[in-house]
Amino acid sequence: MTPNMIWAFMVPLMAFAIFRRVRSTFGRQPIRRQRMMTRIVFLAVILCVFGFSGLHNPRLLEGLLGGAMVGALFGFVGLRLTRFERDASGNDLYIPNPWIGGILTVLLVGRLAWRLFVSMPQLQDPAMAHATPAMGNSPLTLAIFGLIFGYYISYFIGLLVHHRRFERAQPAT
Repeated sequence: MTPNMIWAFMVPLMAFAIFRRVRSTFGRQPIRRQRMMTRIVFLAVILCVFGFSGLHNPRLLEGLLGGAMVGALFGFVGLRLTRFERDASGNDLYIPNPWIGGILTVLLVGRLAWRLFVSMPQLQDPAMAHATPAMGNSPLTLAIFGLIFGYYISYFIGLLVHHRRFERAQPAT
């Protein structure tokens, strides 16, 4: 697979992921316990894979773990700003704070766009056509990935805990 084919596949996939992320940042969201638990496990596995791949370079690992710790703090702040509701049909909903999700999305998109901009000359040079630029070879990029992963892991864990408390506080129907 040539680098252009890789980018032709990755750019739409990343655009779709960012669209879904933005859509889940605003407005009422249904609480889906199983989906949240699956996301926690999936994000933790990806965080561990990035961590193991960063063992050869301590700066990468420091960026990832530092970002994950700051992301966990953002997750707890976001959880404090989240509201819980029950709609007319009895479904439990949460309303996330749009500012935190928006800031994290802008950071992620901005960093990915910058890395793409920096690696574009390498992609256009025929002599470098065989070498694909590594998106994760920067401590700052891994710090932002860690920030996103740490945020969502702590936020979803907190949502599950607070949702259980919310359910107990609601009158029985």
